[in-house]
Amino acid sequence: MNKISEHILSRDITATVIPAGDSVTLAAGTSAHVMQTLGGSVTVRTDRGLFRLPRESVDALEGFDVATLGVDAAGGGGAEFSEAAVWAAMKTCFDPEIPVNIVDLGLVYDLSVEKTPTGGHEVEVKMTLTAPGCGMGPVIAEDARQKIAALPTVESAKVHIVWDPVWTPQMISESGRKALGLE
Repeated sequence: MNKISEHILSRDITATVIPAGDSVTLAAGTSAHVMQTLGGSVTVRTDRGLFRLPRESVDALEGFDVATLGVDAAGGGGAEFSEAAVWAAMKTCFDPEIPVNIVDLGLVYDLSVEKTPTGGHEVEVKMTLTAPGCGMGPVIAEDARQKIAALPTVESAKVHIVWDPVWTPQMISESGRKALGLE
């Protein structure tokens, strides 16, 4: 788990409301408690609620060490394309309220990789969410899509949110259960 720390925003920034998924502006001078720093984004709590900050806005948190975010890349780091690299990329995507990646949460149901005529790759993923009404779904899916698209030779990346089968906590992997203290 991350250590909670308090910071002041040095400038206005755009953030995503958790769990609604709406974009809002957080004003300069706002006090923000960093709750989670996973997958290259930061979850903060303010007097207005929980928000997800994109990596490009994190420098607005006065005194926050951006280096603590680690690698935000797809996990492949310039290596050759492989299905394993796609899975690694998805393991860098997190629900901003849960400190477990989308793969270990059991949210990824299907991965399809097709070769293109030019020798590249088209990647399609089917994933679900822990709750159908979660407004963060499009944000999480877009995070996964961007990280997959950043892999070498990926020409097209699509992430579809599906609801069948319905997600249950039994779908969480053993390492996910350990991270959540469920074992």
